[in-house]
Amino acid sequence: MRVLGSAVLVMEFFVMCFAMLIAKEHETSTLIAGAIIAILFLLTPGLLKKKAGWILGSILQFLLIGYAVVVPSLAILGLIFGGLWIAAIVVGRKGEAARAAFLAEAAEKPHGAGQA
Repeated sequence: MRVLGSAVLVMEFFVMCFAMLIAKEHETSTLIAGAIIAILFLLTPGLLKKKAGWILGSILQFLLIGYAVVVPSLAILGLIFGGLWIAAIVVGRKGEAARAAFLAEAAEKPHGAGQA
């Protein structure tokens, strides 16, 4: 779950940096806001071990879509990455559940079973 979430957040960091290049002719405050959002995208993967990291990542998804006021093409990219973020959560949970079931099954089998 963390690997998928981290990948989405790091890619969004790059998207945000490119969006700031597009927005360079706007006010300085919009560039500062974009830089803060980009830095948060870069730092949040380290927080994904805790629930607070996932909450911050979800908030950042809305901030990326909100930055579409400055760079309109970010609306589409924000929706795409929002979908990827949701997919990372859903697929990650299923993967962790399958891994836990596999490890539980492996722990129940005796080590010499199946060997002739």
